[in-house]
Amino acid sequence: MGFDTSGLLPLSDALQGMLEQLACCCDSEQLPLPQALGRILASDIASPLVVPPFDNSAMDGYAVRLADLAAGIPLIMAGKAFAGQPYQGEWPAGHCVRIMTGAPVPAGTDAVVMQEETQADGDRITFLAQPEPGQNIRRAGSDIGKGACVLQAGTRLTPREMPLLASLGIATVPVRRPLKVAIFSTGDELKPVGTPLAHGDIYDSNRYGVRAMLARLGCDCLDLGIIPDDPAQLRAAFIRADEEADVLITTGGVSVGEADFTKQLLDELGEIGFWKLAIKPGKPFAFGRLPRAWFFGLPGNPVSAMVTFDQLVQPALAKLAGQRFERPLQLQAVTTEQLKKSPGRLDFQRGILSQGPNGLEVRSTGSQDSAVFSSLSRANCYIILERERGRVAMGETVTVEPFGGLLL
Repeated sequence: MGFDTSGLLPLSDALQGMLEQLACCCDSEQLPLPQALGRILASDIASPLVVPPFDNSAMDGYAVRLADLAAGIPLIMAGKAFAGQPYQGEWPAGHCVRIMTGAPVPAGTDAVVMQEETQADGDRITFLAQPEPGQNIRRAGSDIGKGACVLQAGTRLTPREMPLLASLGIATVPVRRPLKVAIFSTGDELKPVGTPLAHGDIYDSNRYGVRAMLARLGCDCLDLGIIPDDPAQLRAAFIRADEEADVLITTGGVSVGEADFTKQLLDELGEIGFWKLAIKPGKPFAFGRLPRAWFFGLPGNPVSAMVTFDQLVQPALAKLAGQRFERPLQLQAVTTEQLKKSPGRLDFQRGILSQGPNGLEVRSTGSQDSAVFSSLSRANCYIILERERGRVAMGETVTVEPFGGLLL
């Protein structure tokens, strides 16, 4: 695939190398707004109207003309304005209009005085403060102008965007079809959950993590199950995945010393690079192209599979799906204990981030072995230790990356 795999490949180089080769492969379709939740916008959304559509009150209070307040005498309430029920009567000089939040302000209104700054004696209203021109008035178009881009292509629609689109009267939206991802695990030692284990067997856990993360990303998943280390069955699984999906993700079979026919089969069917990444956990990784589908080979160790999916596969799937992807927020925190680390690889240790008396603090979840999945299940963040860094003393500052929606 054009990469130097003779040494350990930095994570940033691996990610950049993948993303440069990928492009969106999902067609667009129009969906009714209620059905579009979780989907990715295929094009920019321009506002068909101005927001707010009319000048309206930001407070419960009284609409006034500044000239009427100049004399400093009480004003007579001429009537009331409610949201959905504008004031439409006469508005003589020396009068004010009782108005509620969201109601259109009557023509000629200079300001709205909040009711807490007034005293009412029947219909006579005394004003305790002199308002500024335009005070407490939301002007038409002050939020969104007509034709303004409100959402960009590539935005995943969440509960934050849905009411925005509804407020603009947009009934259907252009979205990308979901990315279809085939998955399977490899290994004669793997057994389905719910079945008894023989000596040397383990339960297949990686597919459950991969399926869950694909669901969080809105992908359609084709689960091909467990494929034994058999060339004919592996070939059939690779061919089916290539014919029916946009992407194939496997776990296991990419480490040095594992079955050579896996690598031979992938080289025969497509163009696959087997990498040794300079990260921990997750050194073995494969990426490439089958005749139709893209391929990602994750390590067999459970934590390694999750970390490489999170850090490498997630942004790659986002690009294939047409999603604008933003890297997770990274923060600085102080360690409350010593952390073991040897220079040589970028280390994603699993940690627990909390608010201490003097700022953010982080501690380890315990064993950082890539086969100890409980260390990830207890964590709420990565402790990211630089490639050249060694042992970390208690009280040192480290970079942490809180888990986002993919792992929470």
